[in-house]
Amino acid sequence: MMDKPTDPRPALQIVRPGDGPAAEPDIRPTRLLDRVRHLLRARHYSARTEKAYVGWIRRFILFHDKRHPSELAEPEITKFLTILATEGKVSASTQNQALSALLFLYKDVLGRDLRFLADIVRAKRPERLPVVLSREEARELLNHLNGTYWLMASLLYGAGLRLTECGQLRVKDVDIVRREILIRDGKGRKDRVTVLPLKLVVPLQEHLAHIQRLHDRDLRKGAGYVALPDALGRKYLAASQEWAWQWIFPAARHHIDPLSGETRRHHMHESALQRAVKEAARAAGLTKPASCHTLRHSFATHLLESGYDIRTIQELLGHKDVSTTMIYTHVLNNGPFGVRSPLD
Repeated sequence: MMDKPTDPRPALQIVRPGDGPAAEPDIRPTRLLDRVRHLLRARHYSARTEKAYVGWIRRFILFHDKRHPSELAEPEITKFLTILATEGKVSASTQNQALSALLFLYKDVLGRDLRFLADIVRAKRPERLPVVLSREEARELLNHLNGTYWLMASLLYGAGLRLTECGQLRVKDVDIVRREILIRDGKGRKDRVTVLPLKLVVPLQEHLAHIQRLHDRDLRKGAGYVALPDALGRKYLAASQEWAWQWIFPAARHHIDPLSGETRRHHMHESALQRAVKEAARAAGLTKPASCHTLRHSFATHLLESGYDIRTIQELLGHKDVSTTMIYTHVLNNGPFGVRSPLD
């Protein structure tokens, strides 16, 4: 199995004294997939995007018998994406992600502008309505959760957080006095502010007190480090052990960072809460396919039912376009289009 395709570009030439004018050394990686990772990180793409893009580029190369992408062009890209839709039966969003990865490869890594890919057979995006729980169903689901899982799921429903946003909350992001939660670097690398439910103030304070005791024990053992965004760790050397930067929902185990050698805690893995919510939905006897994201959908829909305007809900959810938020008007608890059946 191919690991990393080689780059056909000529090797870097070293300029020695007397050979000519001094030149800056080229520190860019020479292997193709390493160059992709290097440029994605330089442009501050998320780790999830990096993993997805590298995966699609690898699949594209394997699909064409390990030929280097510099030898391929629009026809090969069109064939790959079309096969994904016609034989792979992938969703429209999956196919679009593969296309975005290949566009990044050719434009940003290889420096080639592709012509319009008119012959691609695109997977049709179905117009689906979100699954939404009633208020009673949401309460019943939360009643079947305990401890940290209950608190995290309550934030998904009570503040409209995405699963990753909840897991990556830091102590400094919560203002209990103003009852606000600051979402840093959310989807689309956007910051936003959402509401901290009054019902969660006391449980959250108790949880933070427990986490602070855990952090203090870690510090006494020479640990207590946390990963910091971008280059903050180099700029503020002591920040990675400060209480304000710690995860609100840390993992149970430590890990050793391979670069710094620091003993750190990552935030809780998303799959743990996903499993807990699925089990709670089954225990509550819900017939709907409830998930963590269902709680966010329910947050938006219940706010609409309570009379809040669509623009306010758009800001709380962090939607770029109000049309994305408008989908919740179709699942309000008053029948389709607000029509009352003649049988009623």
